[in-house]
Amino acid sequence: MKRATKTPVDLVGFLSLNRKRLSPLLVLSHDYPDPDALASAYALWYLAQHVSGIRTRIVYRGVIGREENKEMVRVLNIPVHRLRDDDFESFRSVALVDTEPSFDNNPFPRRRRAAIVVDQHDAGGKPKADFALVNVTAGATSVLLAREFLANDIEIPRNIATALVYGILTDTLNLHRAGQSEAQEMYMALLPKCDLKMLAFIQNPSRPEEFFNTFARGLLRATIRDRLIVSHLGDVESPEFTSQMADFLLACRGMEWSFCTGRVGTNLHVSLRAATSPPRVVSILRSVLHRIGRGGGHGHIAGGKLVVRAPLGSNKWNALELLLTSRLVKSLRLPARSLFRPLVRLDHSHMGGN
Repeated sequence: MKRATKTPVDLVGFLSLNRKRLSPLLVLSHDYPDPDALASAYALWYLAQHVSGIRTRIVYRGVIGREENKEMVRVLNIPVHRLRDDDFESFRSVALVDTEPSFDNNPFPRRRRAAIVVDQHDAGGKPKADFALVNVTAGATSVLLAREFLANDIEIPRNIATALVYGILTDTLNLHRAGQSEAQEMYMALLPKCDLKMLAFIQNPSRPEEFFNTFARGLLRATIRDRLIVSHLGDVESPEFTSQMADFLLACRGMEWSFCTGRVGTNLHVSLRAATSPPRVVSILRSVLHRIGRGGGHGHIAGGKLVVRAPLGSNKWNALELLLTSRLVKSLRLPARSLFRPLVRLDHSHMGGN
């Protein structure tokens, strides 16, 4: 693919100028896409296909795990598909959203150059792409896509506005992490354009029994040491359970850090959250995963994974979880005399009573 012109141009302009050579375009999110990734991919799909006339397909690897995310796809009719074996051969142009070519959380071939990258994460350098829209202070990748609509006076379909609002809310913990970022401004601009009833359906889905089993396990296994709360969930259906539990546990009064792990296949997924300011989350997680895994993130949140070459149930999994916790305690410089104690203490005297 030829390099794009060096003349400064926004995403909409790039799509318009290069519509012929970009078509067909594959829009790839990170594995196990979250609402921000789904909303961003949906918005880019619309800008490419309906505004610029580029044949476009959204794909992902893994599963869409959380019930909210499944409901989001269903209610908003997001045309997202599982990645096929031949997709990278069939599509000459690939756009990555909420991830970058060098990241381990996507299957993009390392030998190839991306056509487009739209992301909010810090990759430590410019992504290998013809066009890159990266802003680590945006708060959510959805903010970057929303800006493209508004700056170019493009009418936002109600479903896409709703998706972008939900993407912003989830990635900023209902704007709690937004600070003074553009996320608040974009949220307020999008809110009148979204469907609040659809948003309510997405945010309040029915849940299977396994969700409550996993949630209970996370609470029962949670331990506290000084200002850190940790929970190793064991086997989970999707890595998103790990991030969801980390978000939830951070609400425990007095906690400044939360750390959770979850086992999916041969991978141990980790999530780290911070309530402190300024955050050092990404650098701390990378030190915890040094030489055994990779991680990234933005603002107050970070995540990563490491491959565990041992069968599920092996003691190696437990040893790795303990190693990660020990490294985190050291990185946070917690008092040496402090010890972990359980978050939940079951009082059996009240069980079974009226």
